[in-house]
Amino acid sequence: MEIIHIFVAVERNDYIKGRGAQQQVANRFSLHSHEMRDDFLNYCAVEGEEANDSKTSFIETFPKTIVNKVTSPDVGMEFSLNPYQGCEHGCVYCYARNSHEYWGYGAGLDFEQKILVKRNAVELLEQKLRSKGWKAAPIVLSGNTDCYQPVEKKLKITRSLLQLFLKYKHPVGIITKNALIQRDLDILQELAKDNLVRVNLSITSLEEKTRRLLEPRTASIKKRLETVEKLHERGVPVNVMMAPIIPGINSHEVLPLVKEVAERGACGVGYTMVRLNGAIGEIFSQWIHKAMPHKAEKVLHQIAECHNGALNDSRFGARMKGDGKIADQVAQQFAIARKKYLSGRERPSLNCALHEQYKDGQLKLF
Repeated sequence: MEIIHIFVAVERNDYIKGRGAQQQVANRFSLHSHEMRDDFLNYCAVEGEEANDSKTSFIETFPKTIVNKVTSPDVGMEFSLNPYQGCEHGCVYCYARNSHEYWGYGAGLDFEQKILVKRNAVELLEQKLRSKGWKAAPIVLSGNTDCYQPVEKKLKITRSLLQLFLKYKHPVGIITKNALIQRDLDILQELAKDNLVRVNLSITSLEEKTRRLLEPRTASIKKRLETVEKLHERGVPVNVMMAPIIPGINSHEVLPLVKEVAERGACGVGYTMVRLNGAIGEIFSQWIHKAMPHKAEKVLHQIAECHNGALNDSRFGARMKGDGKIADQVAQQFAIARKKYLSGRERPSLNCALHEQYKDGQLKLF
């Protein structure tokens, strides 16, 4: 079979600011492979052209369904909804990068630069919530890519989805690392009155320098801590996820981070150990040798130590928490931190009892 080489404009040596991935990565499902050649870079230099097109493009899609059944026992959700595929936040470690390959794109720069927008998400959700066969169960925004990534500020798809959850009195969970969620505090507060919402806010580090490298287009740490505080003040339960823990990068921050978010009003904390599954191993390894060359090999070896000598472990029950001494030390730190700073706090279960009465969008009197 003939392999067609497509020359992709990504500079080989210079660090690409504002992006997590530092390269395009071949799609494992594609017949084509990508190769970067020096003669192309030399041509760009001579002609004064940019070798890297760093613009983000938004591609409208119209799926047939929007609510996904989640079968993994590790992620703590039964159903998810993702209004966007791909994520401009650019978190270099993101497990969702691999899913971009199913859309025909790469897990590297494509994941951050080619964002698929589900334009009919609101209509599809309303059909689902009105369906006679649907029984209320928490639906999580978003189990894969962030529902509050930058383009949401303009498109407001997530806000419209939350308005539907409120209209139909249906429970919803939210996973995000963007302070843009503060825009929707009015809806979240109304949902919280009936115990219909819970927020999981991701805060990976308290160090802004670390955040800028790991998560280049996310909200600042200051804004995220402020978000925890504001959600708590409005009565919206907020759990903080320190995800992922990366040995040698943020593993030393467990106690101070838990203390900080507890003081801001978080009702709980959770964590996952980093695992570099699929194409992410290559993406992360190339990134860390550029971003943190002095500690790259040490970090990679410590990650492997948490997964029986590999950068990834796909076993259910073990893949999220890891094995070995480093993983055990992290688990012990979290146990101490929860006992010291979050004792007595609970995350309430979401209310699934109201939706049936509001199946047609208003309270049924009889």
